[in-house]
Amino acid sequence: MSGQLDLLSWCLRLILVSGKTQDFVFSPNDSATDIAKHVFDNWPLGWEEEQVSSPNILRLIFQGRFLHGNVTLGALKLPPGRTTVMHLVARETLPEPNSHGQRNREKTTESNCCLLL
Repeated sequence: MSGQLDLLSWCLRLILVSGKTQDFVFSPNDSATDIAKHVFDNWPLGWEEEQVSSPNILRLIFQGRFLHGNVTLGALKLPPGRTTVMHLVARETLPEPNSHGQRNREKTTESNCCLLL
């Protein structure tokens, strides 16, 4: 992970749930796990309120999908030399790959509605 942006690296703009952002530069071989560890080890000033206890709970979201640990930036086919936006969240576990966040829907007589007052 270098500090300079070139044609063989990606600038990631990471956004926290709070809306705070920070740019980081990574190489195509860096995985989601590598990125989480680097961010944890170099936690930005101004993000103190969102500090987590371990890099193992930091998760990246790209185009609405959680990136699993071994997925590299190169595998995502991002345009090199440009800034790519990803969300960074603290979450203990991830949904299974390819589940798209859908749960197993069984026929039930229960209602999934809620009443907003």
